[in-house]
Amino acid sequence: MISKLESYLNSKPLYFDKIDFNIVKEAWEIISKEITLPYVIHIIGTNGKGSTGRFLASFLTQLNKKTLHYSSPHILEFNERIWINNQNSTDEDLDKGHEKLQKHLPLYLLERLTYFEYTTLVALVLSDKLDYLVLEAGLGGEFDATNVVKNDLTLLTTIGLDHQNFLGNTIKEITLTKVKSCDNRIIVGYQQDSDVYNYIRELFENNREIIFLKSKNIDSSNYNNNMPAYLENNLKHTLFTLKYLNLPIKDFNLPTLFGRYQNITNNITIDVGHNPLAAKVISKELENSSKKIDLIYNSYEDKDYKNVLKILKNHINKIYIIPCDDKRVVDIDILKITIEKLDIPYDDFSIDKINSDDNYLVFGSFLVVEEFLKQFNYDK
Repeated sequence: MISKLESYLNSKPLYFDKIDFNIVKEAWEIISKEITLPYVIHIIGTNGKGSTGRFLASFLTQLNKKTLHYSSPHILEFNERIWINNQNSTDEDLDKGHEKLQKHLPLYLLERLTYFEYTTLVALVLSDKLDYLVLEAGLGGEFDATNVVKNDLTLLTTIGLDHQNFLGNTIKEITLTKVKSCDNRIIVGYQQDSDVYNYIRELFENNREIIFLKSKNIDSSNYNNNMPAYLENNLKHTLFTLKYLNLPIKDFNLPTLFGRYQNITNNITIDVGHNPLAAKVISKELENSSKKIDLIYNSYEDKDYKNVLKILKNHINKIYIIPCDDKRVVDIDILKITIEKLDIPYDDFSIDKINSDDNYLVFGSFLVVEEFLKQFNYDK
């Protein structure tokens, strides 16, 4: 049984070619009179938003701070998107937020709000009177639905090329588009492209506070040394943020980062990454292993899947193409031609081809991981 909210959202299209920011802005102006927002930490960037947000929300909760973490998309269930005090939101929580929106918003706004905009408003409603709201941007930028509220602090995770049709065609354009959502102060995390630091200085000049993460001053040795390097960077970003907020650092319990280079069995790893930036950090992790992986893969048409596969090629024994029922997924024949040109063996995926002697990486998007886990009958 799904919640009333999910049932309502199923009537809304997931994706729009053009979004009118004024709709969610007008809706927020109405709803904001009914709630009291907590301290808002807005997380923007290309990769690492979900893990950084989850680290931060978990640690804040362990410090007895009432905290909501809003992220997207979800893997197996919608409740993953709104995480309250270290656990997924309940159907009752979701319906409470949904009913408040239905009560206060006029019909013309309810009809025009997108899936993501409406979900964002539900999260804002459910953060009422908490201590912290960790708010993860969607595509990011000044017209992202999460930017409808004024943020107290912005965290910028790693920037890379992705969603160019919305954000820009260069690292500079994407950086400037994303950081325009910063209202007051920004903590800039680890960047693969060092030019990002200069772009931010160029944009902000003297009108906002810029804090650059000094990871060498952050001790993360108390935590799992087997953590992938990119997750350790996000962990340090989180610990640095707590220090900036003058909050104590203690021996925190690490949260489970569902779908973030996660081993679900001894020989199967899942990761929701989907762009060249994600492929590069995973490639670095695979360099530590003498064994090649079988890649269970598919991609959205608008992603740079050719470059992703080129980056991972030396670590791949074989690609298994997993079918995904979504109109945005690349045509399977085109994907096969791309794989053939890269001279990588491939086959169609079926769950009975999984065996205990081989190592598997499930990668390509949230959708790919979701489809695999359903076929694998995974119960988290």
